Amino acid sequence: MSRLFLTRRPASWAGQLIGILTLETSIPYVPGNVSNATSFDFPVLYRTIPGASINRLLYGSDAALLGEVVAAAGELERLGVLAVTGACGFMARFQQQVTAALNVPVFLSSLLQVPMLFAITQRPIGIITADARRLAREHFAACGVSPEIPLVVRGLQDSPEFSAAILQESGSLDSDLIESEVVSVAQDMISQDPAIGTVLLECSDLPPYARAIQRAVGRPVYDYMTMINWIAAGLRRQEFPKE
Repeated sequence: MSRLFLTRRPASWAGQLIGILTLETSIPYVPGNVSNATSFDFPVLYRTIPGASINRLLYGSDAALLGEVVAAAGELERLGVLAVTGACGFMARFQQQVTAALNVPVFLSSLLQVPMLFAITQRPIGIITADARRLAREHFAACGVSPEIPLVVRGLQDSPEFSAAILQESGSLDSDLIESEVVSVAQDMISQDPAIGTVLLECSDLPPYARAIQRAVGRPVYDYMTMINWIAAGLRRQEFPKE
């Protein structure tokens, strides 16, 4: 084996491919959720942003939060991850600043997939988010989403189980109920705008329900997992047989 050299000090472990920024939350994370490490078939490393609550990110306009996000992302880079993502789509507002501060790829929101999805379909994109009232133009702009791209946005803020478990952090979660709520929102969205070509789940809590949504609406469904797995594939390329 060739000699290996340290790339950082101290180095007490190695091998984490993706670093994931998380909020300070009290939510049961089911498999498929970005905040559940069993969702991935490669090693990930989590760092919680101190003081970054759901309320502070979604409903506040706290400029100091940017510095805390950059610091946490920088710590993940220092610990050796090859790319940094987030565990809340509303981190999109920090996408450009964190990217500029780090030397590894940064992809904080699943909204980064919107331009590609429109380029390959030329059809409206249906977006399901935690709270449609809070998903603003600034989040899309930070992810390179042009105002010309047709979007249909629906939120889960009025879905009782999702709101209680995720937005209000009740401490318990009925995954079957949330699946039913998300599927209902998706079906209603498609029935009102059948021209929608793809569905994008903006919220990092929603990938566990992507398959059920796809079965219900008959559209391709993209989310945090499709984004993270795509980035990871480029970071860890498969070696093919020479013959």
